Amino acid sequence: MKKIYQKPVITKLQTGFMNKFGSSPLYARKVRTDIDGVPISELAEKFGSPLFVISEKQLREKYRQIYSAFANRYPNVQFGWSYKTNYLKAVCAVLHQEGAIAEVVSEFEYEKARNIGMEGKDIIFNGPHKTINALKRAALEGAKIHIDHFDEITDLEHIADEIGKQIKVAIRINMDTGIHPQWDRFGFNLETGQALDAVKRIASGGKLVLNGLHCHIGTFILEPEAYGKEVEKMVKFAYEIEDNFGFKIEYLDIGGGFPSKNRLKGTYLPPDVAVPPVEEFAEKITDSLYSNLRPGDFPKLILETGRAIVDEAGYLITTVFASKRLPDGRKAYIADAGVNLLFTAFWYKFNIEIDREVQGSNEPSVIYGPLCMNIDIIDEGTMLPPLKRGTRLIFSPVGAYNNTQWMQFIEYRPNVVMVMEDQTVEIIREKEDLSDIERRERLPERLKIK
Repeated sequence: MKKIYQKPVITKLQTGFMNKFGSSPLYARKVRTDIDGVPISELAEKFGSPLFVISEKQLREKYRQIYSAFANRYPNVQFGWSYKTNYLKAVCAVLHQEGAIAEVVSEFEYEKARNIGMEGKDIIFNGPHKTINALKRAALEGAKIHIDHFDEITDLEHIADEIGKQIKVAIRINMDTGIHPQWDRFGFNLETGQALDAVKRIASGGKLVLNGLHCHIGTFILEPEAYGKEVEKMVKFAYEIEDNFGFKIEYLDIGGGFPSKNRLKGTYLPPDVAVPPVEEFAEKITDSLYSNLRPGDFPKLILETGRAIVDEAGYLITTVFASKRLPDGRKAYIADAGVNLLFTAFWYKFNIEIDREVQGSNEPSVIYGPLCMNIDIIDEGTMLPPLKRGTRLIFSPVGAYNNTQWMQFIEYRPNVVMVMEDQTVEIIREKEDLSDIERRERLPERLKIK
């Protein structure tokens, strides 16, 4: 068969890109033939493409590494698994087995935690929208309720009257820790005195008992020092509350926000250089605790770490469906997965690996998804060799937020599997079909096509 003619193009040489003198090590092609010993080809053939893959081994190892970094430095540590990061039951179950309690931000997530077997006392209930029914259930079941606004104080006081007992609560606060933009949407601001007003309001009502403080300073925070400032301000505020209102602050929940080894778009340093090790975060946080806590006082330190635990345990196997040449000379590939599955592609430049050795020179390439939308771009500029149709591309890390933010848009959502520690593979979420999409639709009788 004759080869298809392709018009020759001229590509401008740029420092660090492939040229006649060679290529930068930054763009050396990466090959991945397996995940935890299970061949990529076997996974794709058995479970289809695209395919999300979660590594149980890597998930457990990462949890233990991060937990140990804190537990080895402070005697009273509790992790709360952030359900919004990845609430697939198998992922949550692994982390609950490791010792994490549940951290949820909606009635939906609360129900998921209870359904998987978590008791109310082992659930942290965050979020700006908690329905009356959800708050009442959480109060009756002894969950850690974190108040976000003044209206919620009123709601909880009515519930306390209804159930005939005081309710233990925490308040969420926000503050300036040097991170900009400052997260000030959630909770009560510390610097303006709003947080203190919330404490006064709780104390004056006499129906709620304040026993915790919660703060979350942002996401993908690269400055460990910011957490040190957060802890310092939280401890000082806790003692102000104890000394003036008689409440005992039993725990400090410093939220999450630790980065994974992903790469934010617009950054040039690789994650291994740009992202501080978790031990550096742990050192700043625990040093600040010891510097500001009173002798003999060790309130529980709660962390809601999500992304840093699960992100690197997740992979997405995709397949090159077609290729074309763009007007500017770049090669473009169409994969069978796009932003419908990788919502975080809008912020991160993923690690891209090929499932085989490929001959030929690297060249600037674009990777599109399958959607009939111009915004469906997984990577708008990466160096790839000439890829044949059917080549597998493996994107990572993708374990955080993609399985909770993915969309049923144009394409069905695929299988999600977990490679277990013994190298067996289990489906942890089945791929969709039309019945999943239409199950709740109703077609009026007079609109039916005869």
